[in-house]
Amino acid sequence: MRKQGVNSKPLQSSRPSQPKRRRGASPSREPEVEEEVGRSTLCGGNLPRGARRSSPRRIRNLKARKGLELEVMANTFLLGPFQFVHNFLAQLREKVHELQARRFSSRTTLGIAVFVAILHWLHLVTLFENDRHFSHLSSLEREMTFRTEMGLYYSYFKTIIEAPSFLEGLWMIMNDRLTEYPLVINTVKRFHLYPEVVIASWYRTFMGIMNLFGLETKTCWNVTRIEPLNEVQSCEGLGDPACFYVGVIFILNGLMMGLFFMYGAYLSGTQLGGVITVLCFFFNHGEATRVMWTPPLRESFSYPFLVLQMYILTLILRTSSNDRRPFIALCLSNVAFMLPWQFAQFILFTQIASLFPMYVVGYIEPSKFQKIIYVNMISVILSFILMFGNSMYLSSYYSSSLLMTWAIILKRNEILKLGVSKLNFWLIQGSAWWFGTIILKFLTSKILGVSDHIRLSDLIAARILRYTDFDTLIYTCAPEFDFMEKATPLRYTKTLLLPVVLVVFIAIVRKVISDMWGVLAKQQTHVRKHQFDHGELVYHALQLLAYTALGILIMRLKLFLTPHMCVMASLICSRQLFGWLFCKVHPGAVVFAILAAMSIQGSANLQTQWNIVGEFSNLPQEELIEWIKYSTKPDAVFAGAMPTMASVKLSALRPIVNHPHYEDAGLRARTKIVYSMYSRKAAEEVKRELIKLKVNYYILEESWCVRRSKDVY
Repeated sequence: MRKQGVNSKPLQSSRPSQPKRRRGASPSREPEVEEEVGRSTLCGGNLPRGARRSSPRRIRNLKARKGLELEVMANTFLLGPFQFVHNFLAQLREKVHELQARRFSSRTTLGIAVFVAILHWLHLVTLFENDRHFSHLSSLEREMTFRTEMGLYYSYFKTIIEAPSFLEGLWMIMNDRLTEYPLVINTVKRFHLYPEVVIASWYRTFMGIMNLFGLETKTCWNVTRIEPLNEVQSCEGLGDPACFYVGVIFILNGLMMGLFFMYGAYLSGTQLGGVITVLCFFFNHGEATRVMWTPPLRESFSYPFLVLQMYILTLILRTSSNDRRPFIALCLSNVAFMLPWQFAQFILFTQIASLFPMYVVGYIEPSKFQKIIYVNMISVILSFILMFGNSMYLSSYYSSSLLMTWAIILKRNEILKLGVSKLNFWLIQGSAWWFGTIILKFLTSKILGVSDHIRLSDLIAARILRYTDFDTLIYTCAPEFDFMEKATPLRYTKTLLLPVVLVVFIAIVRKVISDMWGVLAKQQTHVRKHQFDHGELVYHALQLLAYTALGILIMRLKLFLTPHMCVMASLICSRQLFGWLFCKVHPGAVVFAILAAMSIQGSANLQTQWNIVGEFSNLPQEELIEWIKYSTKPDAVFAGAMPTMASVKLSALRPIVNHPHYEDAGLRARTKIVYSMYSRKAAEEVKRELIKLKVNYYILEESWCVRRSKDVY
């Protein structure tokens, strides 16, 4: 039996060995003893000093112990080489389960996004149809529903689809003499008509395919109207140009709602955040968009791409990947946002103004911010080229801010050499950016000769400085260019949108203050470790401030403020901000409680929208258009109020000398001459000026003479 042992010395009694173990044992040596015991058991080494030998009772179980030793040895020497493969397969199995769960989550998110997109599309179509009974209107009545600049934009779509070929139609609108007679202008460049060009190409392609296969594209019937209106033909279906045109717009804005869901879900980190964003948008629908009332406006085409752009920017700010694809997508979305709308550049300027303080303080890595600036510069250059060298792209605050940001990034190290404190370092960069942008914008406008073009920034300056002239009054007399209504914040509060956003905003501000205090107190190591983790939250908070200022000054710009508030509301279920709360309360309970409270006023708002039922009718204007079409020569030139002129060009196809697109300096001078008919000037003087413009007919509207205007302060 001794040969079976682990020591060649004779066995000793276990009793005398106990004192030895007590004397030799110490707390510091116990781990070593345990380690040696384990080693002796498995590998056959010497027993540790003071350990007991096997007693006779244990000898009876020696065969069992030997079997255990053999099993351990087998596991060690036989399974050891396959341990790596076993661990690899286990990790691979975990990754597969994780990918399957992620794929399921992605599919669920995409499915919900498609559902809400269809829901919003149906909502827009229903509201538009209920308001105008559009499906039962004649072609002339449908065109008359596109008032002011909407009719002007639609007229170019009509020109392209009625031309012998697409290229001929495109040439006609790029060499147009009807809009500012007798001048020849490129309307694509002046009026940002890429949406009309694209939709017209789709319409011609669609009609060509349908005609090739002999398929019906529309259904027509005669509509009997009340006396003295004559019976008219009304057509419905995608073959009708007006139905196709507004249908594309509503589909685009329906897709935008699906994008909002994905945006809110990504920003908050949970699909519940996407649900909050969508429901907040629906509950505040009248404050968030007006596409259902004014489909052809530039914002209807442009704003969905801004939502996409901000979604991509959020992804870039949150991730640390060097993948180029998000930056390429950001560039393309920038171009798609800028091409349809002349005011888009100022909105992007507010975005740069929100990102720059984050870069200065440290919420964006310098390399990442530099890439974002380069992408924006490329976007401006591409838009400038696609808009046939429109100099307004190069002379905007947006372009000037990009150049100043680029210069400050390059000079950052030189500023650091000044040896100033962290706070002064921030102030130097911020002051240089702000004053440099203003000076550079002024210089580029003078050099490029576009200083007399009115812009959104000019209207904002007029609001702040209370400066008024003929041009600013023309704009601000329209209610959408007035200050935000005093009832708007109350409406936000009733749906709990404003309180929720304030809670989120305060939570972000607390994080920012904590971070800034850490930086200024020289505790930079810990702060820098987590600062970049919520940079996208800081961006959304700063962008909210910019949109709030714009929405207060110009009511039309609520279309940026309200949807952004809906996106911010999704952060109420963000664990980054409210993880301390969700440790105590289930996030689903919090979200559903908030949505239940929101739905009280939100459902009432939706019901109010659904109760709007009407039918378009404008008999005086219809008679005017019919008289012009059949009683005047095709080359007769007309002048009058800007909204009416758009209808004259669209439906009567007559040359006009002024129109509602009021940004150009030359057109503003023409409009001032035309509107002098309503002034105290002598009739002979007014006639002489109109003859210089080659006007044959002047449409004088009596309502403009007796209409009460707003008080001007």
